[in-house]
This record gives sequence, structure tokens and C-alpha cells, in this order.
Amino acid sequence: MATSEVLLIEAVQGLGGEGDQVTVKAGFARNFLLPTKKAIPVNRSNRKQIEALKDRRAKREAKEIEDAQAQAAKLGETQIGIAVKTGEAGRMFGAVTSIHIHEKLVEAGYEIDRKKIHLEQPIKELGQHTFIVKVHPEVEVEMKIDVVSENPIVEPEAEDAEGEAKAASDAE
Repeated sequence: MATSEVLLIEAVQGLGGEGDQVTVKAGFARNFLLPTKKAIPVNRSNRKQIEALKDRRAKREAKEIEDAQAQAAKLGETQIGIAVKTGEAGRMFGAVTSIHIHEKLVEAGYEIDRKKIHLEQPIKELGQHTFIVKVHPEVEVEMKIDVVSENPIVEPEAEDAEGEAKAASDAE
């Protein structure tokens, strides 16, 4: 099969990023990449353009990482809490998932993709829990969430002990 060396001018999913020099089948290059201006053929006259694209890509990636680290630092300082409905003894109805956490982060003013929030398991207990947010493929931040009850927690054992003590005092 015939192949062609091309330089990608913009990122092509499944093939490479901007400035990558790739080998593809000649028909793919001739019928798709070159007419849509997503790539140019590699030859001696394009060498300067190759270097310029690589420099531009390196600068853009460095800026993306810097922005992601700044956002991660800001996220790390943020404390969020979720109030859930509970039954007897503080048992939760349902669980807190990444969807709930995403909603709270959006309320706090952060635009983060829900798929970047990583919980090991859905949260099914009250208290403080940690989860990870991948801001960038190379930058992640560990955050904490407080899961609290909407209604006061009444211990069933405490009620029983009070009831028995009251019954004993009434019997006397």
C-alpha cells in the first residue's frame, strides 16, 4: 500500500496533534487531510513551517498546563458540602455521586466537565470524604466534600433508653 508523509496543521482525532508528522495511507491524505487543510505534505520547503508549528504547540501546551495548575490551586482551597436526606441513625437515602459534586462545583462558579471528577465509589455515609478532579491530563487536585444530614439525627437506642427510664419512673 502506498503511504504519504504529512504534517498535521490541526489536531485530528485518532491520528495526532498540531505539528505532528505522521505517515498515513495515500488515499486518506489525498482525499481528506489535504483538501480539508488539516495537513500539508512533508517536503523540504515545509521544514520551517514544521518547526513553527511545533513551537506554537509547545507554547500552547505550556500555557494550558499553567492555567490548569492555577485552577487546581483554586479548587484545592474550595470546600464544598452537600446536605442529604437521612433516616434513622443517620443512614442516607441513596448516595452522593459525581453528578451531585459537579452540580455543587458549578454553583461555586467552576466550569469542570463531570467526567473529570473521579470518585472511587459513590458516597453512602455522612462525614468528610475526598475525591480527585483531573483538571488536565497532567494536573489533578484532591478535594474534600462534607456530607451532612438535612434533618437532625435521632439515635434509636437513645430513644429506647429514655423510654425505659421514663416507664420505670412512672411505675414507681
